[in-house]
Amino acid sequence: MTIGQRTTTEVSVHALHQNAALLLANGCRLAAVAGYDDRDSLRVVYVFTSGSPDLRRELVVRLSVDNPVVPTLSDLSFSASRFERELHDNFAIVPLDHPFLRPLVRHQHWPDGWYPLREGVGAMPEARVDAEPYPFIQVAGSGVYEIPVGPVHAGMIEPGHFRFSVVGETILKMTARLWFVHRGIERMFQGASIDDGLEIAYRISGDTAVGHSLAYCLAVEEAMGIEVSNEAMALRSVLLEMERLYNHVGDIGGLCNDVSYGIANARALVIRERLLRINERMTGHRLLRGSISVGATSLRSLPSSTELIEIAESFDELVALARSNSTVVDRFEGTAALSATDALAIGTLGVLSRASGVRFDARESHSLFESDRQFVPVVHEGGDVMARFNQRVGEFHASLDIVRQLSGEALGLQERSATGRQPVNSGLGIVEGWRGTILHRIELGADGSISRARTIDPSFFNWPALSIALDDTIVPDFPLANKSFNLSYAGNDL
Repeated sequence: MTIGQRTTTEVSVHALHQNAALLLANGCRLAAVAGYDDRDSLRVVYVFTSGSPDLRRELVVRLSVDNPVVPTLSDLSFSASRFERELHDNFAIVPLDHPFLRPLVRHQHWPDGWYPLREGVGAMPEARVDAEPYPFIQVAGSGVYEIPVGPVHAGMIEPGHFRFSVVGETILKMTARLWFVHRGIERMFQGASIDDGLEIAYRISGDTAVGHSLAYCLAVEEAMGIEVSNEAMALRSVLLEMERLYNHVGDIGGLCNDVSYGIANARALVIRERLLRINERMTGHRLLRGSISVGATSLRSLPSSTELIEIAESFDELVALARSNSTVVDRFEGTAALSATDALAIGTLGVLSRASGVRFDARESHSLFESDRQFVPVVHEGGDVMARFNQRVGEFHASLDIVRQLSGEALGLQERSATGRQPVNSGLGIVEGWRGTILHRIELGADGSISRARTIDPSFFNWPALSIALDDTIVPDFPLANKSFNLSYAGNDL
């Protein structure tokens, strides 16, 4: 099955802004910006997507190595402003007239003049020992004080620093400082074989093994000209929904636990454990690793209709229990609301955006397989913790329906494809992961290895929205609000 229609157009630096503005005005979203060091020049690829129908547009600009400058697109897109800061940190590409060009990926201890994705940079030099503290935005005024939290937290949580400016218990401003677990994932991909690249993709964000591995395989398959059967794509969709199921029920339990309703969390964990055991039976791995590879999908079994019905019944009992508790309702309703206007302006994705009334789901816009059934996204309004709770409930039921339908259609458990199209040496994979839309862009070298990989996890788009949603929220509600977003540190930090 051929997915999407991708066109690549090289434009001059001077024409970039005009072309980007036209694509955005016609309903496209800026899905990714990727830098490339071609040794004799630098190259920037701007990826715009829209659907349905599934359309992918790439604008390419070439820059001199000595003076790499592009016009900023920050006046057109908030997401562009962050992509440009990342480009500057990794490639020393300067977005001209950027309004807020301070480091995004780079921490202050990184050595000056060292840009990790430029060719020939070598190993990282010694870290700076005289670095100044990170310049957090300071809020002044009578009664304002700061609360620093992290980057090391209690419990099993990844590192991130949160700086609160507070009056009493009310949050005026929260700034998040991330990239404490920056692992150089995109550099790891460079020079890797296709198989080794897949192993990296499976481990980008542990709870999203299917989402990232599938986006990676779709990109490589396009680059290599591999035509994947509709049956293989349907199997992949089953895996994608199984990943959504165990994560969503875990979040629903976690939200209840954050307001001290432990019995609901205990019941959620029982359902989650049952799903993880089904995962292991299906693929040999509780987190569904190893089931998807380039040109192939391999399962050991599919869930039975009986166990899916039992899971649905247990889940409905859990949701009814949670909604019947007055503490749950009081704490969830009206807390950390994100408006549809803000969600659109920030460029949020997935559960977060749909809970604020924004209808965007890659399962609809960038469908994986042909089906007689049209996928209809679950969308809620309100944008508060309750809306995000209800969004997960609705998506859990929708995912169960998809798994039940596809599992009952006598799909073969082993699907393998052969080369069917002309190789183009670059490819784009777009998948609706359980947090939101995942994108991988892959370029292959002459020897068939990966010459460059660009990875976008939805958390990159969604982290800035947490600060907006926390305005006028009280400090004790931060853990609840943060859990209702449940963003990936590893997926963001890469």
